[in-house]
Amino acid sequence: CRRQHRLAPRQGRRAGGMTDDRVLALAGMVQALRQVRRIAETGQADASVLDTSLDSVFRIDASSPEEVYGGARNLRPGLLLLRDYLASQGDDQQLPRLALSVTQLERRFIGNDAVGERVHEGIVELKPRAEALGSSHPEVLAALTSLYADTVSHLRPKVMVQGNPHYLGQAAIVAEIRAMLLAALRSAVLWRQSGGSPWDFLFQRGAMARAVEDLLG
Repeated sequence: CRRQHRLAPRQGRRAGGMTDDRVLALAGMVQALRQVRRIAETGQADASVLDTSLDSVFRIDASSPEEVYGGARNLRPGLLLLRDYLASQGDDQQLPRLALSVTQLERRFIGNDAVGERVHEGIVELKPRAEALGSSHPEVLAALTSLYADTVSHLRPKVMVQGNPHYLGQAAIVAEIRAMLLAALRSAVLWRQSGGSPWDFLFQRGAMARAVEDLLG
């Protein structure tokens, strides 16, 4: 039996099956990473998508992946992205590479109890402030980026984000990117805890595509 990680949802009744759970977690990850790419290239983010991803970081007591994201409807951008990439129609070659880096990082994160504990404690400590100010408030973003820099950034492989040097040199932009990478990592943990594996993209591609269509309604 696999150890339940602190960033995974507690065991409980799920709204959908295991495939739905895996697809939702993957959608959460690619949705967060699309924003990472957008922020790095343009210095701008979609506010509602940003909030969905950052809110997920603080829902550490959620009983299912759907609850982590406040409902499947909040993952529509990510589900549409996932549908495109499953059909080999994705338009950003950097996004799959970034997703692969995050899933590789997730393996190191899961295997390092000390880092996992420090991240969990940091999120618990920050949660009341996030609830009072909003998860995307600059003060909360600054705290999240410090948490990421002090913990996850020391793990290897290091996630490398490409973009416009003008924006990547700004502290506020770096804070948003690191906070969104933490959200993407949280989704990668959920994906693995829901039974996700890289082999899914070879042997479960059709089932995943059907689950995406069902979730999109």
